[in-house]
Amino acid sequence: MRKILLWILCLITVSGSLNAQKKGHTKYVNLFIGTDGTGHAFPGPCRPFGMVQPGPDNQDTGWEYTSGYQYRDTSLLGFSQTRANGTGIPEFGDILLLPMPIDRDPVRRIGYDKSSEKATTGYYSVKLNSNIAVELTASERVAFHRYRYPTNGARLQIDFQHGLRFLTDSLVLASDIQFENDSTISGSVKTKNWVEKTYYFVIRFNQAFKQVKELPKNPRENAPRYLLDFQLNHRTLTTKIALSTVSIEGAHANLQAEIPHWDFQKVVKASKQAWETYLGRIHIQASKKQKEIFYTSMYRLFIQPSNIADVDGQYRGADDQVKTAKNKTYYSTLSLWDTYRAAHPLYTLLAPERVNGFINTFIDHADAAGFLPIWTAWGKDNYCMIGNHAIPVIADAYQKGFRGFDAEKALQWMVKSSTENHINSNWTLLNKFGYYPMDSLDNESVSRTLEHGIDDAAIAQMAKAMGKPELAKNYEHRSKNYKNLFDSSTNLFRGKDSKGNWRTPFDPLTATSPLNNPGDYTEANAWQYFWTPAQYDLEGTISLLGGKNVLEAKLDSFFSIKSVNANKYLGQEAMIGQYAHGNEPSHHIAYLYAYTLHPEKGRKIIKDISAQFYSNTPNGMIGNDDCGQMSAWYIFSTLGVYPVNPNNGQYTVGIPQVRNAKIYTGQGDKYIQIKNLYRGGQDSYLKIDGRTIKETYITHDQLINAKKVVFN
Repeated sequence: MRKILLWILCLITVSGSLNAQKKGHTKYVNLFIGTDGTGHAFPGPCRPFGMVQPGPDNQDTGWEYTSGYQYRDTSLLGFSQTRANGTGIPEFGDILLLPMPIDRDPVRRIGYDKSSEKATTGYYSVKLNSNIAVELTASERVAFHRYRYPTNGARLQIDFQHGLRFLTDSLVLASDIQFENDSTISGSVKTKNWVEKTYYFVIRFNQAFKQVKELPKNPRENAPRYLLDFQLNHRTLTTKIALSTVSIEGAHANLQAEIPHWDFQKVVKASKQAWETYLGRIHIQASKKQKEIFYTSMYRLFIQPSNIADVDGQYRGADDQVKTAKNKTYYSTLSLWDTYRAAHPLYTLLAPERVNGFINTFIDHADAAGFLPIWTAWGKDNYCMIGNHAIPVIADAYQKGFRGFDAEKALQWMVKSSTENHINSNWTLLNKFGYYPMDSLDNESVSRTLEHGIDDAAIAQMAKAMGKPELAKNYEHRSKNYKNLFDSSTNLFRGKDSKGNWRTPFDPLTATSPLNNPGDYTEANAWQYFWTPAQYDLEGTISLLGGKNVLEAKLDSFFSIKSVNANKYLGQEAMIGQYAHGNEPSHHIAYLYAYTLHPEKGRKIIKDISAQFYSNTPNGMIGNDDCGQMSAWYIFSTLGVYPVNPNNGQYTVGIPQVRNAKIYTGQGDKYIQIKNLYRGGQDSYLKIDGRTIKETYITHDQLINAKKVVFN
């Protein structure tokens, strides 16, 4: 009887603890996680999937400043309105504002009190060395700034030439700036960096400026800088900056629709409520530290893709034409080489209302560009990565039952994007040889061959599900091209020329990267890319090796061979043997132990990765977050599953990193309870609503229809 009472008391305690977590998740978000080092995150405010991300810019160029920010820096250039989360190349940084005392001459940068810097969901503040306090918040399309000056005399520097730059000195191609009246500036700026884009804007102040001075331009500059002087009431100046891809009129409409008032705190409150809606979709029972890592990961996941359509649904497409989006959503900042792996599968679970919009965006982009998107910013493709990984995202959504898009048209674009030559996809060459010869393609030849297999397998899956067996058969066959680069003497995939000769000498441990060490692999080495086909053809990979025992031995070697060039610029960061968690090609590999005779080895490594490479400190993310992919790995692993094959609607079983969790599926109050009773050891099993699951995976349908999932 005592045991029964104790068991009931434990259930009540757990239930009460989880119910208490239904609200207040925003307090666990630590926006400084990942802002120091290579996480490339930023602490500025934004809305889920929003167009604008105002924040501090410490520098305007450099790999470490791709979001404009580095935690260790103690001076800044000002506050710009747009940026990407955790990417490897800088972009955006549009419209830089810097408040300064009325008697201050133009400055390039200013120091700030690091101890004064604060950031929460929807809010950022800092005190400059000039004794000016800066506060930022935002709606989806409008940035909102508030400056508190030491006197009523105030000056503001506005820089339209500014932007976060990659390999260009002259960022702005053209600009057209208009002073509509003494409190409103509008215009357009055309820039060329990672992409060529035009943004339209409206800047409105709550008080009239008394004087405007245009500063001299430097050589090759095509946009102005201004000093605006104010005589304030109560030493406070507020300004709203609305953006649009379409027109100045679109920016005006966005401003009027989203922030027609001057109530700063109202916008902050609305931002917190918007974030609570998304963060509250999972409740975990964990320590404060683990909650901070987890809910910050949730926050990073939902920053992008960004809806760049105006409030009326208009957007400017890849062909530079203005169109109207379905349901007023058109998404960009699509880091698909990264996010197809776990972030997009996680959206199908946690943000299903967004998924059809993503796929419709892909189709609309293809209608304008001639092929599916690869990596877009502000609606334009930068072609910076390999593969055509919108394809597995579409296939995954279809496999999971999403039907809010034209599946026939989507499949047509999937086929066209994998048969008609375009940037980084030379199908004529691939079809001729069955691989990319290294003497015909002198960079990334092995990685490109292997990654096309991911897309081919996805097309085969979707064609089969749509009742097109011949198409499925053709793409299933083509997805096996990886075997043409398998070198049985090294048991690795190796560069081969057009005459069938292997690359010699062959160094399997040295990573290559297109920008700073060109070679056969993409930000990785031969050992890391060996596991790419295992995502979609594990049986074929095992067959190449000679059986499950060899698979396990190969994994053991992979996680123990010492690295010879752990260079973060080559994706070699957060290392366990040859495993590099700091870059995406490795992310699924620890879960492959689930298909061996000793899955507990993988569970230990997953636990070590979670503990060693994620923390609640500014340097608590090792490796670019890459638009939420690094965060998505942590979220999935905390829950105990991971989409090794990200296009077939299945999740490989691992082990949760918490004892209890609840996943809310968006269907009223329905939730999935995750319970972890695993205490270590080789044997384990999974139960869904009392039924034992014998497979090493569970399907999406099994998961979303479950009431209780128990790891035992």
